[in-house]
Amino acid sequence: MDATASGTPTIQYHNIPDQPITTIVVATPVPTFERRQRHCFGTSIPGEFPLAANPSIVLHVLTACNLDPQDLAKLEATCSFFRQPANFAPDFELSMSELAALDMCQKRGIFKPMTAEQRQELKQRCGGSWKLVLKFLLAGEACFRREKSQAIAGPGHSIAVTSKGTVYSFGSNSSGQLGHGTTEEEWRPRQIRSLQGIRIVQAAAGAGRTMLISDAGKVYAFGKDSFGETEYGVQGSKLVTTPQLVESLKDIFVVQAAIGNFFTAVLSREGRVYTFSWGNDSKLGHQTEPNDVEPHPLLGALENVPVVQIAAGYCYLLALACQPNGMSVYSVGCGLGGKLGHGSRTDEKQPRLIEQFQLLNLQPMVVAAGAWHAAVVGQDGRVCTWGWGRYGCLGHGNEECESVPKVVEALSNVKAVHVATGDYTTFVVSDDGDVYSFGCGESASLGHSTATDGQVLVITALFPISYIT
Repeated sequence: MDATASGTPTIQYHNIPDQPITTIVVATPVPTFERRQRHCFGTSIPGEFPLAANPSIVLHVLTACNLDPQDLAKLEATCSFFRQPANFAPDFELSMSELAALDMCQKRGIFKPMTAEQRQELKQRCGGSWKLVLKFLLAGEACFRREKSQAIAGPGHSIAVTSKGTVYSFGSNSSGQLGHGTTEEEWRPRQIRSLQGIRIVQAAAGAGRTMLISDAGKVYAFGKDSFGETEYGVQGSKLVTTPQLVESLKDIFVVQAAIGNFFTAVLSREGRVYTFSWGNDSKLGHQTEPNDVEPHPLLGALENVPVVQIAAGYCYLLALACQPNGMSVYSVGCGLGGKLGHGSRTDEKQPRLIEQFQLLNLQPMVVAAGAWHAAVVGQDGRVCTWGWGRYGCLGHGNEECESVPKVVEALSNVKAVHVATGDYTTFVVSDDGDVYSFGCGESASLGHSTATDGQVLVITALFPISYIT
């Protein structure tokens, strides 16, 4: 079954009309002289196998095949057998497809350590179905490289995380953002020794600040101890030069962090977004002080909607949400340049749905927030950009601003799987491993031999950093 085939309508998980199919008929033609009689259970005629003959085998096949939630929903829509209670532990009332979804959820690293109560809470938050929980977990896995090698480029310094959870840092270190206990610059990747014994699975790098997340959901931060120097005219007096556990997040299992210029945001495994600082004048839906170190939940439209990825720009936040009817993107913060994607340049103090993706018939899968522009990769491989178009960083062949997401036509023959954005640069990774870049080409920052702005060009060879093992 191909749940992503073009033109296939969205399958609803609830109130599906009953279309009973009691048997699976083996229809493979066999020459008459080779035809053999098939042994079946019960009184079924040769060539037929009743699903109810051995439901445990059916459940095993569903789980082992790693069917996606849409496929499981199609089984429910076409066969009453998959909608009836399966009478299996741990919940005898669950249908066969729901049990298969639960089994596949239990294979996920994020789901395994959750208590029964936490799992039920997540189920309700996702819409009351284990298929929807599985959809949420799979969407999160598509956004992150947990337990895989990662490279994170910040404004002045960079972080590398190996598949084993070891962390290296290099670059500018004026605020101690490299985590080595000093403020000296490092021009080669250097391991952060104080993290030995802690497995890091995700990192975020901002201006003079770094945050790391362990496989246990703990958050470690170092560098500048406060935000908002530019806006508030306040100079941070405290520098943290080695990774320190963020105590205010110790009761929240965090899976991602994103750093903006005036705020930090974190995402919990249950899909809740929390923010620090920059709540002045309710800019992120709540009122706080510039040096507030307590996380505040992002309320409004996202209060009861599970989020799978967050991305922070200079003064705005994007959230990729997973809902029963599909994936969607919300934005909040400063609207200059149209980077919130709502067709205007006004600020949003509460998260607001970007409606343009529905008009484009595009299912967002990955979201990226640059300083002044944003980008999304759709399930079909299309790339959309919007916001400030300076230096051609939107890839539309000009420097005009776009206040709603617009498909990058120059990439129409490319199926994208990932996108990353900088100040005025954009990088797109295709499914065959090529990397495309566009935007400001100053100092060869696009990876090409010519410093051409605005054109979409392809990088066909990238060289790994040889110091990292």
